Amino acid sequence: MQFDVFTLLPEVFPPYLESSILSRARQRGLIDVRVHNIRDYTHDRHHVTDDTPYGGGGGMVMKPEPVFEAVESILGPAAIPVILLTPQGRVFTQRVAEEFARVEHIALLCGRYEGVDERIREHLVTDEISVGDYVLTGGELPALMIVDAVSRLIPGVLGDPTGAEDDSHSMGLLEYPHYTRPPEFRGWKVPDVLLSGDHAKIDKWRREQALTRTFKKRPDMLDKAKLDKKDLKFIENLKSKDSSS
Repeated sequence: MQFDVFTLLPEVFPPYLESSILSRARQRGLIDVRVHNIRDYTHDRHHVTDDTPYGGGGGMVMKPEPVFEAVESILGPAAIPVILLTPQGRVFTQRVAEEFARVEHIALLCGRYEGVDERIREHLVTDEISVGDYVLTGGELPALMIVDAVSRLIPGVLGDPTGAEDDSHSMGLLEYPHYTRPPEFRGWKVPDVLLSGDHAKIDKWRREQALTRTFKKRPDMLDKAKLDKKDLKFIENLKSKDSSS
């Protein structure tokens, strides 16, 4: 899968992209992340990419000319998603990551300052994504978050081919607890069921733990999760215990 990232701060990206899982995925050709400096597409001596807003007000606005030229020069006539990272976009979720993972090529446009000239939003981008109800100084961190979340869903990127399936949010629930060696640390023991070797019991325990965690921490997720009759009965028992305590 190919990601084209358009930014005013290209130096932000290499340290993260050249580390760990994403680095190995790039080396193996599973993902291709190309970072483009919007300043390279200016034509003035000072490489100006922003200007004061018409109508007054504080802050600066990203100019349309270098952004359009950068995106159109790199992507050409290809009809691929051009995603603006902005607090005004639809919220990025695991479902959106899965949506992006089904296409072979996406472009990420990192906003800065007070935002972008509205003509960029109206005539260049095809989608707008927010990573949450808060404001960052730019779209670079959200772009890295999207590259990371989407890349994990590309076959072969994770060492375990099923590794992404049990992640929190992937199965519609928060993930169950994890333990590793030693079996006892400072008197705290690993649950016996995980040491039993009985995979059916382990699966049952993990499912119930995921349901319990979601019920306690993110009950809103239960409305959208895929639950069977056993799950629903287990949740009813959790509700009964919660109301009686």
